[in-house]
Amino acid sequence: MLDIKFIRENPDLVKKNCADRGARIDIERLLELDEKRRQYLRQAEDLRAMRNKGSRTKPSPEEITKLKVAGDDIARLEKDLELVEAEFQKIMAVVPNITHPDSPRGGEDAFKILMIKGKPPKFNFEAKDHEQLLTELGLLDFERGAKVTGNKFYFTKGALVRLNHALISYGIEIITKKGYTLMETPDLARNEILQGIGFNPRGPESQVYSVENSDLSLIGTAEITIGGYHANEVLDLSRGPKKYVAVSHCFRTEAGAYGRASKGLYRVHQFTKLEMFIFCRPEDGEKMHQEILDIEKTIVDGLKLPYRVVDIASGDLGGPAYRKFDIEAWMVMQNGYGEITSTSNCTDYQARRLSIRYRNKGETDFVHTLNGTAIVTSRLPIAIAENYQTKKGTIMVPKVLQKYVGLKEIS
Repeated sequence: MLDIKFIRENPDLVKKNCADRGARIDIERLLELDEKRRQYLRQAEDLRAMRNKGSRTKPSPEEITKLKVAGDDIARLEKDLELVEAEFQKIMAVVPNITHPDSPRGGEDAFKILMIKGKPPKFNFEAKDHEQLLTELGLLDFERGAKVTGNKFYFTKGALVRLNHALISYGIEIITKKGYTLMETPDLARNEILQGIGFNPRGPESQVYSVENSDLSLIGTAEITIGGYHANEVLDLSRGPKKYVAVSHCFRTEAGAYGRASKGLYRVHQFTKLEMFIFCRPEDGEKMHQEILDIEKTIVDGLKLPYRVVDIASGDLGGPAYRKFDIEAWMVMQNGYGEITSTSNCTDYQARRLSIRYRNKGETDFVHTLNGTAIVTSRLPIAIAENYQTKKGTIMVPKVLQKYVGLKEIS
């Protein structure tokens, strides 16, 4: 979340930022609540000081009466403060991060294309989308996935399973050479961790599967579990940022997300992902964001997929993100580009909520956090199948994956 002191000192900037991001938040009400809570805290502290002072000596009957009244007043203030604090925290939780000055302003379609690499394939046959290709090859089964679990769940089989594992191994090999610590995380996290990262596990628009009668939810990304890994800690960053790359299963309800652009594997309820996450000093944030993007580009370059890099517009940023870059690969199913990776610089937004600090010249300050997709076993197989398909309905395996898959062609 933002620092309330920053909001007090820059109310117009925060209001403009909320408007840029399409967030309808009553900042005036937030500041009114902030003033009330500070007033109640001051009054309660003054009354406690008076009561403590009176308790050091034997009080007179009049003083006993005053102390009793003070106790009643403290109890009343604490009740009032509890109500004000609850509303204050509710609004604070949804105030979005400040937006990078270079991020384009506007809605979802206002993104800026930073680069385009490679050209879409030109087929001398009628190209198929990945769902048709993989189903005809007997590698993907949505019908039985729906029977066993529900719509948008699926079984992968044979060479597609090998391809998914190959992608994870390929990503791990590239990223660990860059000094990232490899981890495999739990598939569940406490709701307080999800909220700290910026997910809403209980709200009406939640994209999260919650576990009934518990404070746990299935994670939608390892950003949640790795982000919570150092919650309530003071980190030693004297030797540089802490960098992690984590494998996890991911679960998303994808409520209301169906349509042509969500066909097949593009939006599903479960997948496996390799996620990068960095804890760093504030001054290293921009450099680390570029590092993650460069790694993502290296991965896609190695797969020789046509792609573009886009700078996401303010109205399409998630609450924690200061700036976000997506890599979009060319896809037949989209007749255009579709997202395969993203990377966000969240500055100290998540660290404030999770109380993650570092030592800075004898003091402590909040770290900055960054995350980025390395591999996702829903989107990347789409791009590979659709770009590497052949006239006879087979799929050529990208050269960098052949040693892992054990095949040059999937048939």
